[in-house]
This record gives sequence, C-alpha cells and structure tokens, in this order.
Amino acid sequence: MADLFCGVGSLGLEVLSRGAEFVTFVEQDPKIIVTLERNIEKAGFVKQSNVIRADVFRIGAPVGSEGRKYNLIFVDPPYSLAQDVKSGSPLSKLFDFLQEQAADGALAIVRTDHRTFLQERYGQFQVVERRKWGTMAVTILRK
Repeated sequence: MADLFCGVGSLGLEVLSRGAEFVTFVEQDPKIIVTLERNIEKAGFVKQSNVIRADVFRIGAPVGSEGRKYNLIFVDPPYSLAQDVKSGSPLSKLFDFLQEQAADGALAIVRTDHRTFLQERYGQFQVVERRKWGTMAVTILRK
C-alpha cells in the first residue's frame, strides 16, 4: 500500500496492523515526518515501512528497488490542493504517475471535500464509487 500525503501515518499504520505486508508513506513536511517515524517505531512496523519525504504531486508513489507495484493507494491531499480536478491539474498529473506505479486492478482512494467531484476517468483509473460523510467525500477508482 502507498499512503500519500500521509501525515502522521494513521491510515497506513492501521493497514499494517490488519496484516498488510508493506506500506510506503509519502509526506513533505519534515516536522510531521518526525512524528510519523516515531509512530511507526512505537507500533513496531519499521521493517514493513518506507518513509519518503517528497512532494507527492512530483513523484506519486515511488516503487522501491524490489519493483513492487501497489494494489492500494490512499490519496489524502489538503482539500485546498484537491479542488482542481480537471485534466492538467496537479491531481490529474498525479494519476499519470500512479498509472506506472499501480498494479493492474489496483484501487486508488481519494479523500476530498464533499463539494469536490473527481472526473470519471484519469488515464487508466476509472471511478467505481463515491461516498460522502459530513464535509468529506471518498472517491474510489480502479485501474
């Protein structure tokens, strides 16, 4: 799994606690990464985790040296960065990276403000479901 814009790693750590083999955490803020790494260590998942400090919009979900592609990618950008969803937007360009980094049949789960509606398709990714809770929406896309 790849946890993009992971913050302190809550989702990725939950997935590891439920049996996931490996999670790549990508976060840009070095102060948050300190807490993320401490959380990974406290939970005992250091060997099953890879932390990358980077701008997700520039690299996506980097595939490690073992060449493993992701079956599940969670994308949780700040709402202000996910308002523009049309072709050519940062979010759209992120899916260009993810097409190469995701396994066939992979799911990408994108959390946005409830007023944001993703396009039906981003390259090889097609929307399969959208759910709304309060001020948040989750859109599920399949490659």
